[in-house]
Amino acid sequence: MLTQLHIRDLAIVSSQELELSPGLSVLTGETGAGKSILIDALGLALGERADNGMIRSDAERAEITAGFDISDYPEARSWLEEQALDEGDDCLIRRILSRTGRSRAYINGRPVALQQVQELGNRLVEIHGQHAHQSLLSRIHQRQLLDAYGGHLELAEQVAASYLTYRENRKQLETLKQAATERTSRLDLLRFQLNELLTLNLQSDELESLSQDHKRLSHLEQLQNGAAEVLLALDEAEPSVRGMLVRLTDQLGELQGLDETLDEPREMLDNALIQVDETLSVLRDYLTGLEPDPAGLQAVERRLELIHDLARKYRVKPAELSDRQQQIETELDELENADQTLELLQDQVTNQWNAFQELAHRLSQRRKTAGQRLAKEITQAMQQLGMPGGVFDVELRSLPEADANKAGLESIEFMVSANPGIALAPLSKVASGGELSRISLAIQVATIRYGKTPSLVFDEVDVGIGGGVAEIVGQMLRRLGASRQILCVTHLPQVAAQAEHHLLVSKRTNDKQTHTRITRLSKTERIDEIARMLGGVEITDQTLAHAAEMIGMAVVSAE
Repeated sequence: MLTQLHIRDLAIVSSQELELSPGLSVLTGETGAGKSILIDALGLALGERADNGMIRSDAERAEITAGFDISDYPEARSWLEEQALDEGDDCLIRRILSRTGRSRAYINGRPVALQQVQELGNRLVEIHGQHAHQSLLSRIHQRQLLDAYGGHLELAEQVAASYLTYRENRKQLETLKQAATERTSRLDLLRFQLNELLTLNLQSDELESLSQDHKRLSHLEQLQNGAAEVLLALDEAEPSVRGMLVRLTDQLGELQGLDETLDEPREMLDNALIQVDETLSVLRDYLTGLEPDPAGLQAVERRLELIHDLARKYRVKPAELSDRQQQIETELDELENADQTLELLQDQVTNQWNAFQELAHRLSQRRKTAGQRLAKEITQAMQQLGMPGGVFDVELRSLPEADANKAGLESIEFMVSANPGIALAPLSKVASGGELSRISLAIQVATIRYGKTPSLVFDEVDVGIGGGVAEIVGQMLRRLGASRQILCVTHLPQVAAQAEHHLLVSKRTNDKQTHTRITRLSKTERIDEIARMLGGVEITDQTLAHAAEMIGMAVVSAE
């Protein structure tokens, strides 16, 4: 449950600390006072896309902090534990917007990615804006609502997983069947390719060895001249490196007799002389074996040319020829055993289809039962919401077997008739915006109670209604508040009168700057605010009495 919200330097809010309570809380105020800023701030805290234009004009950054009590919400608690962000029963989400365009987010004081905030936010708050009914026009959303209402979301997920498994294996089966029709020619081609690669008989380290041999044989003269030049400098030139080392060693030996501390450098020169002698021996052997080998070079070049030609033919790098050979061997084995594999896979696909059908039929039956229950409940709500004679229905149309999919065996569509004698039509065809808004609210009230989100926010979803219908809407929201935290932005006194907690948004200007404040109203202040919503320019005693009566009747009806 949302317990607190702190807003600083957002739009026309300089600083606002707000404590929130369980049950139904309403937010009212004059038009343009900034009632929706609270909803915008909460949305930003929960990961909505930010615009640095929302930062207050005289500030460099805006900050929103939302506090939650999650002691009774194990799903949110489990998510926090999985992310190593758990801090007990409380959760604090903080969002900072900067004029530089950068946005930072924190959960329980630790920096996190915006996606993590969104994932947690979806488990804590559900926001229904003025145009929430637009999503209800989607058949996918309608199906999801029905499954949530019927309590069979888990079964729907099992059906989807079962279908995807079946589809994947069916695709593999179709590939094998297609391959079987081309099997003979494919087998001939694969056998030829495999024989060609086996004849090549490329060894694991052969390519590197051939490259080294080719480099050596093709640069033989350069290697001979270079090695001979090193030999000359080491031992045959005057002075030579070896001769100089001998003289220096003898000289240091004489000095060593005068100072024993020269033992170590003398020994080091001795070792250097030994290393030079070993180098001379190795280089002489190397030059002795470095004979011109035109035939050897030609053989290496032919072998490299063959390897590169085959690599180009099979469109791989020379080093990948062995992998290509393995792929051909695997495919050849599969084709040679295709009959047995095809038979086994056919049985597997048949069993998977039957398993999907069994799950999907169970889901269809539960959807049918839930659809009838939902249709009855929403039809009753429509009568209360100013649509006497209106009818709501959930239409389940069976799909041809070939059209079955991960969503099940039927298409689902919400159907409605807003007036007596008018045929049912898809919800998306309802012409009146007011009717659609009321039907949308009825659907939300009927289905939202089956959700798990602890806090629900309604941002002027009561637009287009009034009178007794508005009072019914307020009663519906109050009933929801018995089990969930409800926050509702409204302009209707009939809805505001039903609230357990009343928050007033006011706007004032000083020093050529505009500020918005949100205050919790006392009982007397509530009467004044509802009277303002009821009355005109002048608030009379009669208007105040009517406001007090509305609040009193709301309390009585709730009891």
